[in-house]
Amino acid sequence: MINYKDYYSILGVAKEATADEIRKAYRKLAVKYHPDKTKGDTAAGEKFKEINEANQVLADPEKRKKYDRFGADWKHYEDAGEQPGGFDWSKYAGDGGTKKQRMSADEFESMFAAGDEIDLFELLFGERGGRRQGRRSAAFKGDDLNAEATISLEEAYHGSARLIRLDSQTIRVTVPPGIGNEQVLRIAGKGMAGVNGGPKGDLYLTVKIASHPEFHRKGDDLHRDFPVELYTAVLGGKALVKTLKGAVKVDVPKETPNHKVLRLRGLGMPVASGKNIFGDLFVTVDIRLPDHLTPEEMDLFGKLAAIRK
Repeated sequence: MINYKDYYSILGVAKEATADEIRKAYRKLAVKYHPDKTKGDTAAGEKFKEINEANQVLADPEKRKKYDRFGADWKHYEDAGEQPGGFDWSKYAGDGGTKKQRMSADEFESMFAAGDEIDLFELLFGERGGRRQGRRSAAFKGDDLNAEATISLEEAYHGSARLIRLDSQTIRVTVPPGIGNEQVLRIAGKGMAGVNGGPKGDLYLTVKIASHPEFHRKGDDLHRDFPVELYTAVLGGKALVKTLKGAVKVDVPKETPNHKVLRLRGLGMPVASGKNIFGDLFVTVDIRLPDHLTPEEMDLFGKLAAIRK
């Protein structure tokens, strides 16, 4: 006696689910429970067989009609007068019984990502009913590679290049000006070789920017402290401030209070998405008190204090 299985429940869909809903549910579960991802998990392997069995029936309009009509007896009806269409995945759980290498989990997932209709039997084994169809093995894109590189804030400002050594190859990567911290660069065709003539995978490089002792970055803007002499802060004047573009003179208004923030337009980071567009530099005034005062200077400060009383 054949045990009845609720294929709708196995795929997690309602009995009135559309073909598209069934297909999406199947793809999601097939990727999740693929043997190469579950790594020897027996329960997951059985689940993988079940969801494929359920899909073989529910994805076929005729089989689904019989299943919905006859319930637990649908297979008896199939065996009595129809060509058996159930797919016994237990025969193919490992590499035995087939001459081809089993698909990897990444290949399996990329197959579904393409969104095409797939004949799994023919794709995995290249044959139907024991008869070769003469089709070539499916080609798959090679695996992607991932790497990291740390650069200075100055390199992020001006742009730079890095030599990355991966998989016995040296790859020169150009880092564009204005790149953000932990931004990922895609270098096409620099990943692993493809399968059966498929294209190479890609290299994904995560760029990290080291912290800087003077500048703090917020988006495309930069922030830093701005040392200003007491006399300049009181009387007004010009003071030099270091920027990533070079030192520039800044007008300091008279009676500038400590910790006042001055905005220097266009002296921040380059905007990666725009040509010759820059963020701003915000400098926080840090008034420096004079030291080693002479007796005359101390006397003048005393007179100033008396005037202010």
